[in-house]
Amino acid sequence: MVRFGLGSFVAAILMAATAQAETIRVAVGTQDTTINCATGGLLIRELKLLEKYLPRDGKYKDVTYDIQWKNFTSGAPLTNEMVAGKLDFGAMADFPGSLNGVAFQKSGRRSLFITTLSGSTKGSGNGIVVPVNSPVQSIAELKGKTISVPFASTSHGMLLRAIKAQGWNPESDVNIITQAPEVAGPALQAGKIDAHADFVPFAELFPWRGFARKVFDGSQADAPTFHGALVDSAYAAKYPEIVVAYLQAALEADRLIAAEPEKYSELIAQVTGIEAEVNYLFHGPLGLQTRDLTWKPEYRQAVQTSIETLKLLKRADGDLDINAFVTDTYIRAAFAKTGRDYDAELKDYAQRPLQAKDADTGAAITDVKRVAQIWVRGEPLVRHYSSAEGALKALTGLEKDGKDIRVVYAQDQGSGIKLFAQQAWFVRASGGELSAFLTREAADAWAKAQGGQVLDYAAARASIVASR
Repeated sequence: MVRFGLGSFVAAILMAATAQAETIRVAVGTQDTTINCATGGLLIRELKLLEKYLPRDGKYKDVTYDIQWKNFTSGAPLTNEMVAGKLDFGAMADFPGSLNGVAFQKSGRRSLFITTLSGSTKGSGNGIVVPVNSPVQSIAELKGKTISVPFASTSHGMLLRAIKAQGWNPESDVNIITQAPEVAGPALQAGKIDAHADFVPFAELFPWRGFARKVFDGSQADAPTFHGALVDSAYAAKYPEIVVAYLQAALEADRLIAAEPEKYSELIAQVTGIEAEVNYLFHGPLGLQTRDLTWKPEYRQAVQTSIETLKLLKRADGDLDINAFVTDTYIRAAFAKTGRDYDAELKDYAQRPLQAKDADTGAAITDVKRVAQIWVRGEPLVRHYSSAEGALKALTGLEKDGKDIRVVYAQDQGSGIKLFAQQAWFVRASGGELSAFLTREAADAWAKAQGGQVLDYAAARASIVASR
């Protein structure tokens, strides 16, 4: 008979326990340069938030986690790796997300759209730009022109909807070609295309970098758009607690960037190379889009619209059951664990609020329709002003004091979206009040209806100096 000593017995027990301990992969596909995916990828990774929330009790007590991150520049290759079983989670926009669902369905499996991350029920985020020296001021002037767009993207859907609103035939009244943003940028600079339609952040990034002007915002097409996160449904069924933990990490990232948008805009810039001024345009208070992790009806409709458009483009065949594909089960559980009220936020359509005092007068800002902001280089926080004329007046003084100005923002009077003031149009009322607009067309219409003089940024600044 073979006898075991106490040491051998303990060693055997430990070996058996080790053999039974499970290693669980948590593989996340991100799109770092698509900055509205930041709270579902980049920030979670950089701040190690997933490690903070992954379950470590109950059936996960002895688990070892193998956390993997892989960055992509678009949704299609990310989807390919999810379908191939190389990734468990992925972050992308509504159109590529719908293609993700279609691709899984074709493979005989399913993916789940588990949350939104950031979006606009109005459609802001997608946009159309033209070369900076182009005479074009609105989409109405693009008939017969060449417009490039990443095919089968959320911006492609926006472009088709905008063209339809003009009463044009997309196959004969405009020449639509496919171009990724990294190709379209040089094409715009070389004058090889008349316009380019794109998704976050390129309709703002290209103007910020000085070689394009934004002439159309997705909100003008009234086409809701968002970025969100997906998961392999088999993975979610096996590890629902891990899915909830991932979403808790996303909620934490959302809370952090809401509290300190300048700080985390700088972090995103360090990782992606996309300037902090552009990141703040989206993620700061009153930003171009609203970070929102609830499945608003408009976002569900955006998924349905994307499926229908993709079928029209012959990029999808058959129907995808939206009610089975889009689920709020996991995000509701994450809200509950985090102490946030899902149903209350589901009903909230407001932009991220601005709670600030006027940097000049010290008075609380209560009306945000004409808010303007200045970010001074070397200052950690953006300065807020209750009016555009107040900001431009302060700007002159800051420059006289030798301050280096990073950026000036203004809010569009009509849509409420945040603009780079340097590229905005302004209407100066008889009393000196300035109202900002994205397009010359909108400024002209406002001046005609309300009275006032239409000015570009330089003329608006000059008018403030002249009135002093």
